[in-house]
Amino acid sequence: MAHLRLLLSHSSRHHPQPHRLISLLRFSSNTGSGSGSGPTPPPIKPVSYAPKPQPAPEEAPAAAEEAAPSDDPGSRPPPPPRRSQGPPQRQQWTREEMRFVKDAGPSITPVSYPARVAPLPEDRPAEEAPPEGPADEGLRGEGERIEMDATRARRSFFGMQAEEEQAPYPTLIPVEKRPQKVAIDLVDAIREIKTSANEKKRNFTETVEAHVMLGVDPRRGDQMVRGALTLPHGTGKTVRVAVFAEGPAADEARAAGADVVGGDELIEEIRTGGGKLSFDKCIATPMYMPRLSKVARILGPRGLMPNPKLGSVTNDVSGAVKAAKSGRVDFKIDKTAIVHVGLGKINFSDENLRENIGAFVHALLLAKPVGLKKTSKYVGYVKKFTLSSTMGPGFPVTIPSLSAAADHYNNSKVQAS
Repeated sequence: MAHLRLLLSHSSRHHPQPHRLISLLRFSSNTGSGSGSGPTPPPIKPVSYAPKPQPAPEEAPAAAEEAAPSDDPGSRPPPPPRRSQGPPQRQQWTREEMRFVKDAGPSITPVSYPARVAPLPEDRPAEEAPPEGPADEGLRGEGERIEMDATRARRSFFGMQAEEEQAPYPTLIPVEKRPQKVAIDLVDAIREIKTSANEKKRNFTETVEAHVMLGVDPRRGDQMVRGALTLPHGTGKTVRVAVFAEGPAADEARAAGADVVGGDELIEEIRTGGGKLSFDKCIATPMYMPRLSKVARILGPRGLMPNPKLGSVTNDVSGAVKAAKSGRVDFKIDKTAIVHVGLGKINFSDENLRENIGAFVHALLLAKPVGLKKTSKYVGYVKKFTLSSTMGPGFPVTIPSLSAAADHYNNSKVQAS
């Protein structure tokens, strides 16, 4: 209470009019100091006012305009009109609330529109231009890209215009296939080879070569084709023969006409020679085969490694040397199932070349794999036989003429024996 008095005294100093709480303070102080026998406050009677008549609905806006606020502090605004007890109005739902309230939205009446028909080209007015679509925009963009490329092509170097060369657009060129040659008889093929070789003079004597395409799979071990034969009229080459032997075998080799005869010293010479060899054929005795492993990497890739299947590893050294000198030929299939072999020189007679070719065909038939089962000895085995010179064109040969040459060689060999 002391604090309240201090606050009121402070306010009376700054405000000339007394504060309305002073009377209440005095009344509370009298009642608190007395013993309860002081004067009691007068009773408060409620005051009721007659209700103000409400205007008609048409007169409501006019009455609202007339009821303007006045400056008189005693005048009070009329109370708001009471709401009529009518049917409850429908609540307005928002779009988000209508998603969760069933049958809250307004009913939608179906509307039908008349069918639209596109005008025909003749009915369309001439001045009406079709709107630009995505296709027109793409064409315009393509035109701009072409112009930019043309601008980039015209570059300037040191102030001078230089146009870049425009490479033509790549096109597919049809491949012209050469007409395949028709197979001819063996005798005619030999004559054609000699004619083509004589037309162009060479500085050397060309070799007659045979290229045979076989119907085997070289990847399979049971279809490997390899063999050796001695041509009746030789190869026309001077063959240099080397023999790895010692003792009496070395003397027999020298007597038979071997060009190089040696043992361990010959192996050491080949190993340190830097790949230079002075022979074309190699013959060895069985005791020297383990020692030849030192030079196998040099002799093997050149086809000079002695092989028992080819008859180059034998104790009959003199017979092997004579066979090699007289025209012994080794053949083997390559990775493409083709056999390449030389069968004589171009200056051989036609009959000698025919006999050499017949001997090769006979040896080729003897080397036919057992696993290759066909109805005929030629069908399915010999696919194509081509004769050519060293630098001349090839001429395919018919299979019947080759069979006749092989039979003739076989008959002559039987009669000679």
